[in-house]
Amino acid sequence: MSRQPKPLITQEKINQVVANLAAKIRRDYRGKQPLLLGILKGSFVFMADLVRELGLPVEVDFIKLSSYGAGTKTSGKVKVVQGLKSPIKGRDVLIVEDIVDTGLTVSFLMDYLRKKKPASLKLCALADKPSQHKVPVTIDYLGFTVPDKFVVGYGIDWNEKFRHLRDICIID
Repeated sequence: MSRQPKPLITQEKINQVVANLAAKIRRDYRGKQPLLLGILKGSFVFMADLVRELGLPVEVDFIKLSSYGAGTKTSGKVKVVQGLKSPIKGRDVLIVEDIVDTGLTVSFLMDYLRKKKPASLKLCALADKPSQHKVPVTIDYLGFTVPDKFVVGYGIDWNEKFRHLRDICIID
C-alpha cells in the first residue's frame, strides 16, 4: 500500500455535499430536536461540519464500536467499546458515520439502538462503498459513493494516520 494519498473528493466538493445533506436533514427534522449520534472515531470531522451547517437545536452523543481482529479487515464481530451517554427512548436519532464499508458495524448499531426504542432511527453517511457490503444497509442521507479503493482524509484514517487531510483521498 502506497502511503501517498491521491485526492478523490476535494474539500470544496465535500463542503457542498455537507450543505446539501444539512438542508435535507433540516427539512426532515423541522420542529424536532434530534440526537445526532457519531460513530467514533471517523465521524467526528464530518459530524462537526454537519452540526454547524444544520442550524438546528440538536444534541450530540458518540458511540465507539470495535470489530474483533487486526488489520484492515473486520471479522464481523462488533462490540460496543464506549456506549451512549444519552437516553434515546422516544427520541429521534440520526446516526452519523464517516464511511459504510461492509455494513456490518452500521447494521449491528441499528439493531442495538432499535432495542432502546427510539421514536425514529436514520443513518447519515458521508461515504458509501457498496461494492464491499456484506449485509444490506439503508442510508437515509448519503454524501458520496466511493470506488472499491482504500480512502482516507476528512476524519477517515488508516492506522490513525491521514485523518487531518481536508480532501478524501485514495491510498493505493
